[in-house]
Amino acid sequence: MTIVYDRTKTVVRRHVAPGEAVPLHPEAVGFAGHYDFDIDVLAAYRPTGKGRVERQVLIVRDHVLSGRAFTSIEEMDAAFAAWVLQRRAQIHKTHWEVIGERAARDHAALKPLPPTPYLVAERHLRPVGKDCLVAFGGNLYSVPARRVRPRQLVEIRATKSQIMLHSTAADANGETLLATHPRAIGRGVRVVEETHWDGLPTGKGRRTTTGDVPQPRRERPLGEEAGPLQALLNRAAATRIQVGRRPLSVYDELTGTRPFTTRPSTRETS
Repeated sequence: MTIVYDRTKTVVRRHVAPGEAVPLHPEAVGFAGHYDFDIDVLAAYRPTGKGRVERQVLIVRDHVLSGRAFTSIEEMDAAFAAWVLQRRAQIHKTHWEVIGERAARDHAALKPLPPTPYLVAERHLRPVGKDCLVAFGGNLYSVPARRVRPRQLVEIRATKSQIMLHSTAADANGETLLATHPRAIGRGVRVVEETHWDGLPTGKGRRTTTGDVPQPRRERPLGEEAGPLQALLNRAAATRIQVGRRPLSVYDELTGTRPFTTRPSTRETS
């Protein structure tokens, strides 16, 4: 029901002072919840708490590997399996029980595994583009257009070989999975499932030209002007307007001024 962990980065997010609550890594919490056990973090500055775990490495090295040479992995595994039978027949120095008998009792007390294993994956939030594509790792992956909207955030769960895109909110059936794709190799790759584009705008509602030549605009005859304003705007009618012409001396007579003339200046001398 409980597993003791050392203060490793995969379990503890950061180190804290003795007596303070230890912040656990979210992925470790999810792993423990999936297999239904509690995490017990080893107290700080407690070397005796983890010595028994690390001691197993020295035991295997001294009793199996030391002074021997192996030509293959299979040969080394066979030597280890033969040693395990001898080891389980011995009495443990802590609980003073036969190791094999204690192991059988411990295995019987374990709970059954869940039907699906826990999937360890990177988790990221990314927005959906207008073309229902999501960018991750320099590549684009498609999601169903009918189940998302542009700029919606989706969760990416990435493994070494697979990309899974989940909605942040479950649908009516309680499902969050939107799409699953193989992880692209390299950069600049588009991983698209054609059916995901069903529901995108096709452009049929946009106004387009047909290529027909437009009909020329019919000019109104000179006698069919709509009114005085149209007559002034019509160039042809403007050329027919009679404009009076008169000399500038007429304006001089009306204002009582003398016409402007240019005379050479004279200089009086005494």
